[in-house]
Amino acid sequence: MRILVLGATGFLGRHATGQLRALPGARVLCAGRSPDADLVCDVATTEAGRLASVLRSAAPDAVVNCAGAVGGSAVELTAANALGPAVLCAALHEAAPRARLVHLGSAAEYGPADGQCPAAESGPARPLGLYGASKLAGTLAVTGSGLDAVVLRVFNPVGPGQPLASLPGRLAAELRRAAPDGVIRTGDLSAHRDFVDARDVARAVAHAVTASGPLPPVLNIGSGTARRVRDLAEGLARAAGFRGTIEEDGDGSPRSAAVPWQQADVTAAARALDWAPRYPLAESLSDVWAGTGPEENVR
Repeated sequence: MRILVLGATGFLGRHATGQLRALPGARVLCAGRSPDADLVCDVATTEAGRLASVLRSAAPDAVVNCAGAVGGSAVELTAANALGPAVLCAALHEAAPRARLVHLGSAAEYGPADGQCPAAESGPARPLGLYGASKLAGTLAVTGSGLDAVVLRVFNPVGPGQPLASLPGRLAAELRRAAPDGVIRTGDLSAHRDFVDARDVARAVAHAVTASGPLPPVLNIGSGTARRVRDLAEGLARAAGFRGTIEEDGDGSPRSAAVPWQQADVTAAARALDWAPRYPLAESLSDVWAGTGPEENVR
């Protein structure tokens, strides 16, 4: 089985690539901007004809799109998260119409929950910001493409290799800088989020690639449990051996205030993919800490 991974050098892309390479008989090709990639291209900036040529040369049985942007200007977000998936679908129609497409979406597409009701794929998508809106546009491009495609709507991923741009990555950096009995200052940590291990996300990708028959258009990938962000901060502090104090002296992000509670309903993923999360949050946080070092967290 030939599998092409886009965005293979990103946080989730690295985990997905490793899981896919462990599949029996799999030949995994990586496409991206890095000159070390098997195929050099940027989905956000490559026009459909050029991308179709890349796809023809790869001759994939499946394509996994982990490419995207979590920050940047409006142009950068829409190019990576909305236009990129649309161009990819057009190129697949031209060059590899029978390949299965597995695209990574985001829980930010949902927006605020109705009370404390877990988000189900059949529920409304009401993103609050440009990131969520751009990810939703990418999802709609994939689900409306007519391809053999599924969107894995990923909740809050955590695990080894955590990027600095994420909350766990930032907290790990602060903990590296702090004295063992010092003070860490953060914004508001009262919001509840569904944290899922990146390795569980990677397993879901592998299951989606190899599943027989058509899949539902969208599947939630989360832990199925809402936890206080404060629990994540305290768990990471325990993993670091931090004996000091975590003080919430700021308002936090506007999205946290607007979306105070979010949890995935993972029933559909369990049914369609025979998948369930395996990693407890404590283990994920321990591995976040073990996988980071001073040189990558203080710059």
